[in-house]
Amino acid sequence: MHTEKNPAIPDASAGPAVYRQYAREWLRANLPEHMRADSLAYRTPTVDECRDWEASMYDAGLAGMTWPKVYGGLGLTLREHLVVNKEVGALAMPESVSSIGKELAGPIIQTVGTEEQKQFFLPRILSMRNYWCQGFSEPDAGSDLARLRTKAVQEGDTWRINGQKIWTSGAAKAHYCLLLTRTGTVADKHRGLLMFAVPMDTPGIRVVPIKSIDGKESFAEVFFDNVVVPDSARLGTPDEGWNAAIRVLSIERATNRMYRAWRFECELRQLIAACKSDPELSKLLDDGYYQRRIGDVLGEIDALKGLVERTVDQLMAGDKIGARGSLTKLHWSECHQAFMGLALSIVSKVTPRSSALAQRARKHFTTAYLFARAETIYAGTTEVQLDIIAQRIMDLPKDLK
Repeated sequence: MHTEKNPAIPDASAGPAVYRQYAREWLRANLPEHMRADSLAYRTPTVDECRDWEASMYDAGLAGMTWPKVYGGLGLTLREHLVVNKEVGALAMPESVSSIGKELAGPIIQTVGTEEQKQFFLPRILSMRNYWCQGFSEPDAGSDLARLRTKAVQEGDTWRINGQKIWTSGAAKAHYCLLLTRTGTVADKHRGLLMFAVPMDTPGIRVVPIKSIDGKESFAEVFFDNVVVPDSARLGTPDEGWNAAIRVLSIERATNRMYRAWRFECELRQLIAACKSDPELSKLLDDGYYQRRIGDVLGEIDALKGLVERTVDQLMAGDKIGARGSLTKLHWSECHQAFMGLALSIVSKVTPRSSALAQRARKHFTTAYLFARAETIYAGTTEVQLDIIAQRIMDLPKDLK
């Protein structure tokens, strides 16, 4: 992979517009053609190729934008983070293979971690030396963390952990698990929840892959059988787990992957280009039904852009997003699912005689459609988001008899 090793990263005082132009030029010059999902040269990149690509982005000043310099970040603002995300979204590049570390574990460690933990973990996350997985969901506690049962018992200066996690993305390749446990009983609900940074090679951890509908094994069940970790693996105090978890989820729903709207727009361009490349598919673009559907998608994408940009403005003004992150999560997941349904209905008309670009689009959007079925489940189901919006934003009563 050819990448520019020591690019001239703009100074923070240059402003977001300069940083966006820099990001655009660097990404377009360095992203390998075979890693672009809209290219005929595309092939599924390996984990190592994705790791090297993300490491090169970090070296180029396009990751860790808002993290403190002392921990390997750039110490910039959310505005620079947003403009870089717009350019990341504008290209059909692979999703991060270290999103849990960068988007969840890193921010939590910055919030509740010790200085020693920050110095150790944060630079390794940004430089792609460590992968993380998130151990929150359980068979009887998916979006409802108050029902969590995985137990952590203190034994002197160590903790013994027993329990099970499910739908753990990336567990098979992860070096660490951001693990949420309970120190008391289920009756304690939100009290007594404790978070750990657990090395995945600790004795007693067993990872069982789960094959998803798209044929991949990106999820897993993770079993913790008498797993002993030192007290130094603890992130925060036993009663900080709930607040830390809620912070994780609010971050995940409001600010993570800000590029989504621009990536959806990129996918729409890919779909239209594929249609234009083929005589039969191009007729669909003149069909009133499909024109209206494409117009609806464009409107939803613009609305999502507005939500993201407003969120950045509010955070820069010192506001706390809190429950409003559920609005963004609800919108992008429902929007993308509907879009992928439209895309699948179009690419299902591709035949062996269709253009090469149409064939590429069929492969991409069939896989994307299957993966999108999970988007209204992970990071909190649609039902949970609606409940949060109803109770915490609209202040509606729980019982509307």
